[in-house]
Amino acid sequence: TTINPNLGVTDYDNKEITLADIPGLVEGAHEGVGLGAKFLRHIERCKNILHLIDITNDNLLENYSKVRKELFKYSNKLAKKREIIVFNKIDMVSDEEINNKIDIFSKKIKKKIYIISALKNKGLTTIKRILFQYVH
Repeated sequence: TTINPNLGVTDYDNKEITLADIPGLVEGAHEGVGLGAKFLRHIERCKNILHLIDITNDNLLENYSKVRKELFKYSNKLAKKREIIVFNKIDMVSDEEINNKIDIFSKKIKKKIYIISALKNKGLTTIKRILFQYVH
């Protein structure tokens, strides 16, 4: 339902960074399905990609893979951008479920996974630190 990406600014350690909130991509976005091509053009201008994943979703790997495929089909260069993977909404599931989902996801996707709760303000400082390391 989002028509335009949203821009925001955050700070960490007396430095600022601009973030672009790009709505989720649907299958076929690289071919212009929905507003996909428009959103993908915005992502091309970003230095890094923070892939925010709702941990309450039952199809984490499938949904993640669909987005990665769309990035790759649109542009190999885009698919090679540095990526930070973050599972959000950890306040809505048990620690056991968090660990289980990270374990399953990590077996297929060999990347570091960060966890946050935006609602409870957990893990956000870590994500800011990581973002600033990637940019500065």
